[in-house]
Amino acid sequence: MKNLFFGSFLLFLLISAIPLENPISPYPDSTVGDLGIFENEVIIGDSDFPGEMEYNQELQEYSFSFSENQASDGSNPYHYLYKSIQGDFILRAHLSFEDAEGSGSTAGWIIRNNLSSQSEEVIAKVNSLGEASLDSRTMDSLKSVDAPRAKVNVVQLERRGNVYYFSSAKFGEPFSTVKIENENLRNEAFAGLFFDPGENGAGGKLVVNNVRIIKPAGPDFEQYQEYLGSNLEILNVETGKRKILYNSAHSIQAPNWVNKDKDLVYNSNGYLYRYDLKSEKVEQIETGFATSNNNDHVFSFDESILGISHHNQEDAGASSLYIMDPAGDTLPKKITRDGVGASYLHGISPDNKRLIFTGERKGKMDIYSIDIETKEETQLTDTDYLDDGSEYSPDGKYIYFNSNRNGKMHLWRMKPDGSEQEQLTFDPKHNDWFPHVSPDGKWIAFISFPPEIDSGDHPFYQRCLLRLMPADGGEPKVIAYIYGGQGSINVPSWSSDSKHIAFVTNTACN
Repeated sequence: MKNLFFGSFLLFLLISAIPLENPISPYPDSTVGDLGIFENEVIIGDSDFPGEMEYNQELQEYSFSFSENQASDGSNPYHYLYKSIQGDFILRAHLSFEDAEGSGSTAGWIIRNNLSSQSEEVIAKVNSLGEASLDSRTMDSLKSVDAPRAKVNVVQLERRGNVYYFSSAKFGEPFSTVKIENENLRNEAFAGLFFDPGENGAGGKLVVNNVRIIKPAGPDFEQYQEYLGSNLEILNVETGKRKILYNSAHSIQAPNWVNKDKDLVYNSNGYLYRYDLKSEKVEQIETGFATSNNNDHVFSFDESILGISHHNQEDAGASSLYIMDPAGDTLPKKITRDGVGASYLHGISPDNKRLIFTGERKGKMDIYSIDIETKEETQLTDTDYLDDGSEYSPDGKYIYFNSNRNGKMHLWRMKPDGSEQEQLTFDPKHNDWFPHVSPDGKWIAFISFPPEIDSGDHPFYQRCLLRLMPADGGEPKVIAYIYGGQGSINVPSWSSDSKHIAFVTNTACN
């Protein structure tokens, strides 16, 4: 929704309010084709044929098929798809072994100094049984740490200086992390996927998807002064498979799925843009004088109204609420009054009569509704803590929101008049933000920040989770492991068929 200190944010908007570039490949600075995001492929070790590799560009998916491995001299040859890289990074992938149990095959991530079979390396690996470990090999030592979870199929290897962190999970569960140190790997290294087919005569297939190479923000990164690049992604909530649609060096935020799932609308640098999923083209939405919009933009359920939060210069730059024609054919109409305090839009009632928003009133942040016609406000929550992220259920029976009134940020719901406020999530290991109800009313998708993040904040560039739970409450499950945060999923993000969500992840440009 916002950071409460918007002075630097507004200055950035004034400086960088320029149109976005045309859509480009989701994999900048690399060759897209047979190798996807990777630069090259090599066989490490002595083998004539350690399987075949294919890359499906449409699915952004790699597959390795293997049979009758010709390993010789006791070596363990493997496929290595690599990319040259410098500094700190995060590598992530989902692995699926098919018809390979007991083959002895392994796969994962390897960091190496060079491409010889004798190079120092750090290996984050999982075998066909789902057993995982983190290994460090130098010229004179070998260290190994087993991952604590069984049946692992999501692997992440992160470098921070000379320390390597291996996070692994069975898809749907949070990561468990182990670490190891290796001072022998250079700042300039090779990073990539590897696949070892295992025993002679073994057969099967490995499928690898959701492959990401992420350059995170550095320790001295200044939020709202500096920005990383952005990936516009979509996710199948049933399978967990993701696809990058669009990449920008700019900060793009908060996508809505609209126009019968043909378009995504997002915010960047104070403007709104429409991404056409078929043509892959981007067009700017005309918002008239409203050129300092934050990422709290919302469409009505019937898409006849577009609500925006624009920083009104006539009210000392306070975020104010407006409604407009989604096509941009008319100027935005101001709904909140000047001088009442900052207002951050989050929802429009199913009957198109009211807006709900987080309002800075009486020295604190609570949830309010406002009548579009009369402009009369109604306070719905009243605590000394932060209540935020309000959204109507499609049937209008509930308003879902997040609140840190019990220490951590958790999800809640209430009746539209503010009564019967009920807590829905209780996990002390996460701070849960921005509940979005599926169009069929069955599910809530939301973002979970790690516990070390202040419960009242939702900053950029964090290691977050997207989670899913029944709309009436229940045990959440992970549907995506992301590097993002602020702007990833601030606004309603479901496709109309309740099968997909759209969101933004981040990485520094190479």
